[in-house]
This record gives sequence, C-alpha cells and structure tokens, in this order.
Amino acid sequence: MKRTSAAVLWVVGLVLVGVGLLTDAALAASGNALLVPPITLSVTLAVIGGVVVALAWPIRRAVKGTAKLRMDPFRAARTAVLAKACSLVGAVFAGFATGMLVFVLTRSVVADASSIWLTALAVIGGLILLGCGLVAEWFCTLPPPSDDDAEAERRRRTDPGTSHSHA
Repeated sequence: MKRTSAAVLWVVGLVLVGVGLLTDAALAASGNALLVPPITLSVTLAVIGGVVVALAWPIRRAVKGTAKLRMDPFRAARTAVLAKACSLVGAVFAGFATGMLVFVLTRSVVADASSIWLTALAVIGGLILLGCGLVAEWFCTLPPPSDDDAEAERRRRTDPGTSHSHA
C-alpha cells in the first residue's frame, strides 16, 4: 500500500472548500440558517486523531525493533488503512469547514463571533485529524531494505541448493 500523497489531500481539500462555500451560499440564498459546526465536532476529530496515533505507536516500536512482542501483520495493515482514511477524512472536514469560514468572513453582514470561532475550530480539528493520520501512516511504514538484506534475498533466490523438493 502506498502512502497518501500530498496531491490527493490537496485536491480533496480544495474541492471541499468549494463545496462548503457553495453549501453556505445556497443556504443563505434560500433564507435558511448557515451551518455552524458544534464544538464537539472539533473535539471529536482531535480525539480520533490521537487514538489513531496511539494505535500506530506499537507498530512503530515493532518496526524499529524496540517492542518486546511480535506485531500481528493484520493489525498493522488495519491500522495503516485506518490512518490513511483519517488523513482523507481530515482533508474533507478541513476543506469543507474552510469553505464555510471563507463564506462567513466574506459576507457584507458580519456574522456572530461564536459561529466564526466554531467554524475555525472545525478547520483546526480537521487539520489535526489529517496530521495525525499522516503521522500514524508514517508509523506503519516499513523501512526500505538494507543492501545486506537485498543481497541475501538475491542469493537465496539464485542458489539452487536452497530449494526444498520432496520425493
């Protein structure tokens, strides 16, 4: 599995900035109240980010060789996929909330300060989730093989004496 590329995160984030901006514009044009994210959204995004990093930490220790127990490879793969999903979801939330914040700040009518702060906190919560997802994904990455490992693997494959056939 490849690590999440910055280009994908930027594209997702920028598309969602437009979606958030257009959503609030459509709500304002129709006379409805604008979306204001609750404080619990920001806190939840940050807590999920912390949990993902905490789940990835034992994997990092196993990769570095400092863990006392052997790591289950399926757990490592599931944690890596969760980390990748968190970075993408963080980009979605950060982008959407940024679009909402841009709309609120560019209106001719000044919005309530609490709605501006709550929307800004949602952007920060999304960025925290995105960052924690990237860190956890990095924790789950195996280091590149050393030259000695690559040479030993090449010799093992080319040496005919290492094949085990049963009669």
